[in-house]
Amino acid sequence: MMPILLTGSPTKNQNHAWVELRRDQCDNPGMKYLSLFAIVLTLASAARAQTVKRDITYAGVEDKNRTLDVYAPADAKNLPVVFWIHGGGWQAGDKSDVKLKPQAFMDKGFVFVSINYRLLPAVDMGTIIRDVAKSFRWVQDHIAEYGGDPKRVLVGGHSAGAQLAALLCTDERYLKAEDVSFDVLKGCVPVDGDTYDVPAIIEVAETRWRVHGMTPSKNGHRQKFGNDPAKHRDFSAVNHVAKNKGIPPFLILYVANHPDTSAQAFRLGAVLKEAGVPARSFGAKDTDHSKLNDELGKVEDPATKALWEFVAETLKN
Repeated sequence: MMPILLTGSPTKNQNHAWVELRRDQCDNPGMKYLSLFAIVLTLASAARAQTVKRDITYAGVEDKNRTLDVYAPADAKNLPVVFWIHGGGWQAGDKSDVKLKPQAFMDKGFVFVSINYRLLPAVDMGTIIRDVAKSFRWVQDHIAEYGGDPKRVLVGGHSAGAQLAALLCTDERYLKAEDVSFDVLKGCVPVDGDTYDVPAIIEVAETRWRVHGMTPSKNGHRQKFGNDPAKHRDFSAVNHVAKNKGIPPFLILYVANHPDTSAQAFRLGAVLKEAGVPARSFGAKDTDHSKLNDELGKVEDPATKALWEFVAETLKN
């Protein structure tokens, strides 16, 4: 057999297609071109087998930081929805940074939505989370047009997006302001966040600087979250967890050997369980902050296996 790698996939996140031709086909020009033509037709069919709509405005203004992308399987109808929030320290990042996730979730029968939001320092943290809630409102109003079920939404995010995802799913005020209840949330998957408890990460970082004689960061969490202890507490998901609020089940993914994100994952998981919210944590080994996020969707990835198990369990209910 002679392997041929085709990279002409319908989206930049589409998996590569491997096709093998027999040696006699490669030696026969007619068969070779016929086989390659069949491959091209297959890829063209795959390209038609999904809908990708980019840069949809969700706030009624022309602003690239208030847009979202929708990825939907062909002929999608009443499928559960993934609502994804990118990371970047609340100062950078983009909805296009989704790697394998849209295709992986479409293959599992989901519609995938990835959002942008305004960033520091142009706006404050409260505005950021309100942008996220506003984009969620758009999903409620319009995702059925793409074959999604607005009443079955899985919220996820990486890094800064993990903090925003956890806060959206625990502090009901943001969705309530958009006339949305927690009833539509089927699960929450924050990935390697370090700010579910903002005062704790500030104390850890500042103690580390002091004890080791390090120069304090001029753009640390204290500054990003408003340099106001009351705001630090208010932007912490752990301070909004309570019984009987309708908080959805959580899967908290984190890098096992990272002291800050693993401690924050433990803290959030403990608070959720104490309140009777189903919560599981998965510490990924032999990875790092970026790789954990980038490889979500790979078949052999352990964190991905934990994700699919969680998804199957939450959607049964």
